[in-house]
Amino acid sequence: MALTLYVDTARWRAHHKHVQEQFPGLVPVCKGNGYGFGHERLAEEATRLGSDVLAVGTTYEAARIRDWFGGDLLVLTPYRRGEEPVPLPDRVIRSVSSIDGVYGLVGARVVIEVMSSMKRHGISEQELPQLHAAIENVRLEGFAIHLPLDRTDGSDAVEEVIGWMDRLRAARLPLHTMFVSHLKAEDLARLQQQFPQTRFRARIGTRLWLGDHEATEYRGAVLDVTPVAKGDRFGYRQQKAASDGFLVVVAGGTSHGVGLEAPKALHGVMPRAKGVARAGLATVNRNLSPFVWGGKQRWFAEPPHMQVSILFVPSDAPEPKVGEELVAHLRHTTTQFDRIVDR
Repeated sequence: MALTLYVDTARWRAHHKHVQEQFPGLVPVCKGNGYGFGHERLAEEATRLGSDVLAVGTTYEAARIRDWFGGDLLVLTPYRRGEEPVPLPDRVIRSVSSIDGVYGLVGARVVIEVMSSMKRHGISEQELPQLHAAIENVRLEGFAIHLPLDRTDGSDAVEEVIGWMDRLRAARLPLHTMFVSHLKAEDLARLQQQFPQTRFRARIGTRLWLGDHEATEYRGAVLDVTPVAKGDRFGYRQQKAASDGFLVVVAGGTSHGVGLEAPKALHGVMPRAKGVARAGLATVNRNLSPFVWGGKQRWFAEPPHMQVSILFVPSDAPEPKVGEELVAHLRHTTTQFDRIVDR
């Protein structure tokens, strides 16, 4: 009995090909928990796509995945002096976002990140004159710019990239390759047309692996079902059942990421109102689970356990049976499955 990730493999891979066609020179990204699929699986899928470069988050991820992917590995986290050394093959390319970082990577293959409107990390315009000397002792694979997802000020992502291309060109720095993130296919085409001598390579993770929501589905197996009457005590904290129904033990707990949720940016009155309502219910131990039964998301009977969750299903709903599976609306990037099933 398990929390299972079901994959409509043909549909999933068809989506990969569609994205690859939209973004020539695509660099797949495999970081964190492998977008819910695991590093090994995504390395295999990147190989299937014929990718020559796979982007990973950290040097530790590069060390783990190097035996699963035969091409170049681009580490997205910038190099910093004093970081723990991790043995890596020569086909690993390091990102760097400071002049000092470039000087610290003598002989290495590097991609230099420029500071975008994200303001996360990157070389500033004022530092560009210092790059000439700094890049003499590294193997420069190109520059990179990581763009924001939302542009609430109405600015244009393409214009931001063009601005940096002009600055780099004015500084007489090599512009053979520019790695970009969070651009639309038409944006990339505009840039490629305007700068035909530069190869633009889109680093894509979420849109590639998770862009077709219908291609994947999590399901948790029902392990036990116990009828309860109103007032019956149950669980670790011996709470009382609010009404007649069933306590349903389903595979999937905190070790799988069930009950864990990354903060979300809320836009508009309605989403904020719903957030306030959920917070209010949580103060009286009413928390909606990700599991669906009888067409509705069901409430946790109590906070999820390490490997299972206990749900309350009211008596007016069908009684779940041991061995049946409940669909679970889980976020891929925070979920760890027990098994993956291709179908």
